[in-house]
Amino acid sequence: MMTESNASAIRLENVSLALGGRPILEDLSLEIPAAQVTAVMGPSGAGKTTVMRLITGQLKPDKGSVWLGETRVDTLKPRELNRLRKNIGVLLQNGALFTDLTVFDNVALPLREHSGLPEALIRRIVLLKLQTVGLRGAADLYPRELSGGMNRRVAMARAMALDPDLMLYDEPFAGLDPISLGVSLRLIRDVNEALGTTSVVITHDVGEVAKLADLVCIIADRKLVASGSPSELDQSDHPLVRQFVDGLPDGPVPFHYPAPPLATDMQTGREHAR
Repeated sequence: MMTESNASAIRLENVSLALGGRPILEDLSLEIPAAQVTAVMGPSGAGKTTVMRLITGQLKPDKGSVWLGETRVDTLKPRELNRLRKNIGVLLQNGALFTDLTVFDNVALPLREHSGLPEALIRRIVLLKLQTVGLRGAADLYPRELSGGMNRRVAMARAMALDPDLMLYDEPFAGLDPISLGVSLRLIRDVNEALGTTSVVITHDVGEVAKLADLVCIIADRKLVASGSPSELDQSDHPLVRQFVDGLPDGPVPFHYPAPPLATDMQTGREHAR
């Protein structure tokens, strides 16, 4: 992984991908700088989470290449890919905690599986990570005993357990109350600045991006349509950027999914009913 702030930690070069015969990305090129927070935004179904799955090697492009630093991800063999993933922390939208494990054991799991460290040292690391997210006092509780926002913070502590160079956040603010959302924003920024981590945040929360991101990338129409600082995009006159940033119902992204005229569908329905 690169760690210099002026280097690209992640590059997608001319990537195209179709799933189930439906094009998701077409000739997408994207660069994400190291040691910064990058927000990847766009309309629902634009391919934001697909980009994250390409970065982790869960998906391979039909065309193009995916790079982490100088490592080409889409050509790695399974063992090489598993080794690479140890240096990537992923926070999923639902947290994906193990409900039958305590908070402590959830955070300790990646350390026990991958580090080979003695249990005494694992305990110190886990408590430090829980302290970072403000939940050291909840170490012996189970996920069902915590709120959704607290579970998200436990999942963040687990994602940080191995001190990865790259952190990926998939919709980390979805369903959070204002207090939990503010805590999550601060944690992402604090972790990024304290550890020099490269952070990629998949999000719909336009209002929070200015407080969080150094760079914003907007994906739509299966490609990158805009990239820049939050202030640069706020001043953009690109029709799609304006529609997304301002939350406009009418614009390049249609409200209705493509369909034949309503009258045609209604007539077809009457014919089928006969």
